[in-house]
Amino acid sequence: MPQTSGAAPGEKTLSRGCVLCHEGAKMVLFVTGRCHRACWYCPLSRERKGRDVEFANDRRVTSPSDVIEEAESMSALGTGVTGGEPLLVLDRVVELCTLLKEHFGPDHHIHLYTGLAPDEPVLECLRGLVDEIRLHPPHECWPQILETDYARSAVLARRMGFAIGIEVPALPGIGDLAPALPLLDFLNINELEWGETCAAAMRERGLEPEDGLHNAVLGARRWAEELPADQKVHFCSSVFKDSVQLRERLKRIAANTARPFEEVTDDGTIVYGVLEPAGALDGFLESLDEDDYAVCEGRIEMAWWVLVDHGAGLPGKKYVVERYPNGGMVVEVTPLDAAIQD
Repeated sequence: MPQTSGAAPGEKTLSRGCVLCHEGAKMVLFVTGRCHRACWYCPLSRERKGRDVEFANDRRVTSPSDVIEEAESMSALGTGVTGGEPLLVLDRVVELCTLLKEHFGPDHHIHLYTGLAPDEPVLECLRGLVDEIRLHPPHECWPQILETDYARSAVLARRMGFAIGIEVPALPGIGDLAPALPLLDFLNINELEWGETCAAAMRERGLEPEDGLHNAVLGARRWAEELPADQKVHFCSSVFKDSVQLRERLKRIAANTARPFEEVTDDGTIVYGVLEPAGALDGFLESLDEDDYAVCEGRIEMAWWVLVDHGAGLPGKKYVVERYPNGGMVVEVTPLDAAIQD
């Protein structure tokens, strides 16, 4: 079985980009949803697929300053550039990578994921900006991989100083990529994932989700075993991406953005109490330090334990909120009475 990222392998066997992803220290920079291919297994959401939109992590961005702000919010040590097909907007990639390198310094590690086979002029545009290139050759060319432009691009990129690899989903026939291993620094296999936009295509092929909790496709892990056990080959499970990479990235963002009264959980979410007052508070706020609460559109947000301890005597609606950091999605809202019982 190929090396699994979730098994905490030695860092020297992983690409630098993978090491930083493992730590949650890489910002995901989605530069466009446009793509020249129509892969049946593409899991992009309707919000992104085929649309020329940009996201930094899960935040829609419309300016370079938005990108820097998101990277700073998580103390990013690097960035993964993805899409769609990033090289369809090469000027945008160059602009944003230049911005990131100038702002954070040359050690800010950037990897780029592409379904194209960049030639020398394109690689020259990326040199000094992108540290690591991850090629995604189409499934149909895997049996002839050494005869393709992807093999030629890999050799050229390596000669020009890039770390170079192949990164593809686990599909039947993945063993056909083994002859390319001597040309590469790494070969990453992502567990095939079920998505709303590719579900119909997967059903047509007789595929189904592994379980009701995760996006992994049943049998994908077994297909990855077609490749030999090699230090360059790594399997990244759907569960690992959800439970480790995302959690570690959220924890970094939460550590930088949480307000003084918010609790950061082990999952990287934040928890705080909310009071929607319905009468006089009889000096309650005056009893708190100014860092212990915030007034937001008529609501009073504070440490959840303060609200639990003093909520019984305060008029109004009271509840505890758990959400992703930096104004992210709400995970759970618990009425105060239930919170006290817990």
